[in-house]
Amino acid sequence: MSKFQLQVNGKAQTVDVDADTPLLYVLRNDLKLNGAKFGCGLGQCGACTVMLDKQAVMSCLVPVSMVGARAVRTAESGGTRWVPASVLQQAFVDEQAAQCGYCIAGMIMRATALFEQVASPTDTQIRSWMQPNLCRCGTHMRILRAVRRAADVLAAQPIRNY
Repeated sequence: MSKFQLQVNGKAQTVDVDADTPLLYVLRNDLKLNGAKFGCGLGQCGACTVMLDKQAVMSCLVPVSMVGARAVRTAESGGTRWVPASVLQQAFVDEQAAQCGYCIAGMIMRATALFEQVASPTDTQIRSWMQPNLCRCGTHMRILRAVRRAADVLAAQPIRNY
């Protein structure tokens, strides 16, 4: 066991775990942040997607020892001034993009990463960016529409600094 200092959702956290413990397990078991879900454990479904700095990562594949000083953001973070969680959440509600809801936190984190890197993504960029995350209920088209809707809302906001 080793102590790791993490920055999670803007708060300093200390955990005492094995170095190879997946970040997903640290978030869920040690920090009680349950937004990221265990899906496949192989990085093939995206239910565990969180952000390290501005990069969307599958937390089941990231050992806690590799996090270092990078900021971890989960679905519980509440978004940022550039990408308010409420915009994405409302778009998902408006498009009825969640059926069972299991994958939605990961989808929202992946979309947040997209919006933080691309101010006005095209439909092709949205489709490509969201592709690693799976929805087993089959609502992919609604999810893509929700991300497009959120992109349009964010693009209409007067100031977006990247």
